[in-house]
Amino acid sequence: MDDTAQLPEPDRIEGAPHPRMTPHLFGQDTAENAFLAAYGAGRLHHGWLITGPAGVGKATLAWSIARFLLAHPPQQGAGLFGAEAPPDTLTIDPDHPVAHRVAALSDPGLFLLRRPYDEKAKRLKQQITVDEVRRVKSFFSLSAADAGRRVVIVDCADEMTTSAANALLKLLEEPPANTTLLLISHQPSRLLPTIRSRCRELRLSPLLPQDMSRALQQAGATGEGDTTPEALAELAGGSVGAAMRLTAMDGVRRYGEMVALYSDLPQLDRQRALKLAEAGAARGAEARLDMLIALNDLFLTRLARFGAIGAPPTVEAAPGEAALIARLAPDPRRARMWADLAQSLGARIAHGRAVNLDPASLILDMIFSIRNTAAG
Repeated sequence: MDDTAQLPEPDRIEGAPHPRMTPHLFGQDTAENAFLAAYGAGRLHHGWLITGPAGVGKATLAWSIARFLLAHPPQQGAGLFGAEAPPDTLTIDPDHPVAHRVAALSDPGLFLLRRPYDEKAKRLKQQITVDEVRRVKSFFSLSAADAGRRVVIVDCADEMTTSAANALLKLLEEPPANTTLLLISHQPSRLLPTIRSRCRELRLSPLLPQDMSRALQQAGATGEGDTTPEALAELAGGSVGAAMRLTAMDGVRRYGEMVALYSDLPQLDRQRALKLAEAGAARGAEARLDMLIALNDLFLTRLARFGAIGAPPTVEAAPGEAALIARLAPDPRRARMWADLAQSLGARIAHGRAVNLDPASLILDMIFSIRNTAAG
């Protein structure tokens, strides 16, 4: 259960429906079938670690599993007509009572562990605290009487404090009967090795363009203008979450402007450069600044990656990108040069932001560093 449904939700992407409201998971059949196989064989592990890049459907899978388990209570014996055939899908009818209760965060067998809202500070806390994990233990005690299934979703496990992680580990070591813990993790290497060892992993992969297109349509976003699903999937790295953010912030167009700005390197249109810098320097535009820095880093990463393999991308994230990459990164030596620049720029930007350097100056520094590298 959770009583914070009306408060800001840390596990929701702005402008997108919450994963518990997302009925279909696209492009992750391997992970879904692995769980169904374990369930059908009677080898349902008590701890599942759902991993993969951010925004590829990990939370959607966790909520699908939660609905599935809560809608299929533990069977007592084979019954008069023998055991039922195991289900071949996680999908639950949206009119099922469990589906309604899960959507309302009111199912007595469900607990959502996530960063709490700080009433005093009037904002979300930055980490999942040990007090929140202790609430899970209380949930187990209170829900033990009905002997039904209990499901805990941790979104995301990477955000736990050390004390919280140790408290959760104890629950994984001695879980109550008919309990399933679903841990969502973008960076499982950051978790305690003992937590990882007590969970079975379901790893999700970046989405292909067709699956990306269907997932975006389900979320109510179709991309910008005439942007193709292939270009959006390429720019978002197969992440629906990243694609939603790019779409909401005009990111595909901004990346196209960036490619156009660099198209004549080492020559540089200063007016275009200033316009791009101003886009991230407006008051209240911190999120846009983050996006521009991320897009610039992506451009350098793509230069390094495709230069290293000696071939431009087969799918362009912006018009003219393939030709530009082929010219700026024609061989592994130049690719390494761009990789080194990405690393040094990342450190400079982090320092600049730490000392509150003017955002426009940060962006111009990025642009001129790329110009100077292209001329070298």
